[in-house]
Amino acid sequence: MSIVKSFSVGDGDMFYIDHNTDNFTVIDCYLSSLSEEDKESVISEILGKSKNKGITRFISTHPDEDHIGGLKYFQEKIGIYNFYCVANEATKKDKSEDFDKYCELRDSDKAFYIYQGCSRKWMNRSDEVRGCAGINIQWPITNNEYFKEAIEKAKNGESPNNISPIVTYGIQDGATFMWMGDLETDFMDNVKESLKGLPKADILFAPHHGRDSGKIPLDILNIIDPQIIVIGEAPSKNLNYYSGYNTITQNSAGAITFDCVDSKVHIYVSNENYEVDYLDDEGMSRFEYYIGTLKL
Repeated sequence: MSIVKSFSVGDGDMFYIDHNTDNFTVIDCYLSSLSEEDKESVISEILGKSKNKGITRFISTHPDEDHIGGLKYFQEKIGIYNFYCVANEATKKDKSEDFDKYCELRDSDKAFYIYQGCSRKWMNRSDEVRGCAGINIQWPITNNEYFKEAIEKAKNGESPNNISPIVTYGIQDGATFMWMGDLETDFMDNVKESLKGLPKADILFAPHHGRDSGKIPLDILNIIDPQIIVIGEAPSKNLNYYSGYNTITQNSAGAITFDCVDSKVHIYVSNENYEVDYLDDEGMSRFEYYIGTLKL
């Protein structure tokens, strides 16, 4: 079994994957909005889950503060030994200590630069030592003209949203999850011909925290064909609720835990009053506030 968790950290993103192999992965970091007690609770949970893992990695989708806030603190408390990001030279006029830490890691020998189809032991290659993590990079295509333009804009201090990769985590005979960072609608529309090979994903984390500005074009959404779309914690007035799709809205649900067992995903949230009507009830109780099971 494996666990995917989406933390409730305010208007930002932070996830971990407790793999069913000797791997542990964190995707993005946003601790800046949390109280000291909540910040320590998140760090303690990650330390507890990762302590017996042979390989830990940190995937950074892009260096906006709502995806790297608290990165320096995270590094001090947990340590980052494998830092995954797209190759970039992003700059900012008003730099934070977390952006400085991002740049330090990005430009260090801890960095592994990701792109569509890249391969790495034990990210998506197994050996006699340990199984792979089941993580694959579906985007970027680094010679795509729109991606190169996004890289140049980030280098010039403009928004780095569109340098975000598309990352999938797939479990053999089980669920597939997809992350898209903060890709924007116009950008996705421009590169949709290059995204025709995207795999289907059972659970999709909506880009740009579920904002209208990151609404996935229908052509791409039809390819991904998600069973559940997780809408992030952007202000409600800015959200797109993906009418016609099953959703979990993190503003209301709180932290979300996906417990993946065989061809099922048992789903828990931190808000005991949150409910959905499209999941099966299997009476699970491994974590608090079970809302139902997705059968694949």
